[in-house]
Amino acid sequence: EVFGMVNFKGDGKAYAEYVSVPAIQLALKPQNISHEEAAASTLAALTAWQSLVTIAKIKKGQKVLIHAGSGGVGHFAIQIAKHLGAYVISTTSSNNKDFVLSLGVNEHIDYNSEKFYEKLSDVDFVLDTIGGDTLLQSIKIVKPNGKIITLIPGLEDEFVEKAKRVNVDLSFMLVQSNGNDMKSLADLLYKKHLKSHIYAKYSFADMGKAHLQVETSRTVGKVVVTI
Repeated sequence: EVFGMVNFKGDGKAYAEYVSVPAIQLALKPQNISHEEAAASTLAALTAWQSLVTIAKIKKGQKVLIHAGSGGVGHFAIQIAKHLGAYVISTTSSNNKDFVLSLGVNEHIDYNSEKFYEKLSDVDFVLDTIGGDTLLQSIKIVKPNGKIITLIPGLEDEFVEKAKRVNVDLSFMLVQSNGNDMKSLADLLYKKHLKSHIYAKYSFADMGKAHLQVETSRTVGKVVVTI
């Protein structure tokens, strides 16, 4: 029993019942988690891992802001950042405050009633999953030599230049299939340092409904399709 993100970037054939996978992209599934939990933690957890560990190299005591912390990538990023010893701040709606606090968030900001850029300063790292004005305002609160990673394609040159002027490293990251990283995630999942939150499960025949749920942008954690 194995899990992993297949052939990304490329053709993973994620909705086929059977696929051929390079072994180097896989890890053994921890025996103490379900197939659904394993599937939920492939792309999203791998994105969080590569952002925080591979690129940002988060260290104990650093201040980390994770936008949309209740989402698929966000809820994994919170747990990984906490595991690394960071002070974690997250923006969500008030409806999801208790959820992100249960993941270990040190400080919650309700984006509907509070402006994060008025409350925060000297942040070491920001993980942006929203883009636009949220990304632009994030530049203001990062300390010199700090980093911002955005997961939204189409990073504007204007934003990069504004970040450079205040000595902030702003870049776009696209996750890559990586079996060694999956092995690291498997270890965290096995030891319960990382947990997949499954918001809803849909049958293979109801895949259209799964897409409609994701399109609401109100999913807490991950949506899973079962065969």
